[in-house]
This record gives sequence, structure tokens and C-alpha cells, in this order.
Amino acid sequence: MAGSSQSAAKLWVLVLASCASFMVSLDSQVVLTALTTIRADFDTSLETLEWTVNAYILTFAVLLLAGSALGDRFGRRRMFVLGLGLFSLHSPQGFSHGFTAAMSLAAALSLAGSLAAISLPARRRTVLGAPKQQA
Repeated sequence: MAGSSQSAAKLWVLVLASCASFMVSLDSQVVLTALTTIRADFDTSLETLEWTVNAYILTFAVLLLAGSALGDRFGRRRMFVLGLGLFSLHSPQGFSHGFTAAMSLAAALSLAGSLAAISLPARRRTVLGAPKQQA
């Protein structure tokens, strides 16, 4: 019975981590794919488009390690859920520099949490990487 529960928890960790990783990858591809539409609709220069991409990539790269440290300090599950919530909140907002940076912050929090969840030792792994409570 306990083996079945542990197997189900491992499966949920894998599914949630995979979904978060896919969502982050998809978002970066959406930003790159939408550049021609952004340029046409907003009549922007090439330099502005470069900064749209840079706002996402630089913020994501800088905050990935910070998101991992925040997960260690405040809880991986809490940071993962916060990242997913922020990501869901900012996704329909558009492609301005501020929203793009906010989405990359959310992506860094959720990806760091999902990677930490799958890297925990098997005896400590539960849904979203929260350690099991000792009885």
C-alpha cells in the first residue's frame, strides 16, 4: 500500500515538473514567434524587439538561481505555486518589457521549484518536493 502511494507521488512530481518545464519553454518560443507581429502592430524598431527578448532571457537567467535559493528558504512548494500563479496572471497581459520581465520571474520560480522537486532523494520526494513529515 505504501509503495503504491509512493509511486503515485513520484508520478505526480514528474507530471507537474514536466508541465512547468513545458510551459516555460513554450512561453519563450511564443515570445520569439510573436516578434514579427509585435513589430507590425506596434511599429517598433529592431532594437526594441531585441530588448523584448533580452528582458525575458536576462531576467530568467538571473533569477533562476535566486528562485532556487528562495525555494530552499521559504519552501519549494510555495515558490513553485507562486511562480505558476504569477505566470498565469501575467500571461495574457501582452508583450511589454515589464510584463515580459514579470513572466520570466514567474518562469524562473516555477522551473527552479520543479527542478528541485525531481532532484530530491527518493525518500524525501513527495508532490512538488515538500519533505515528508516525520511521525
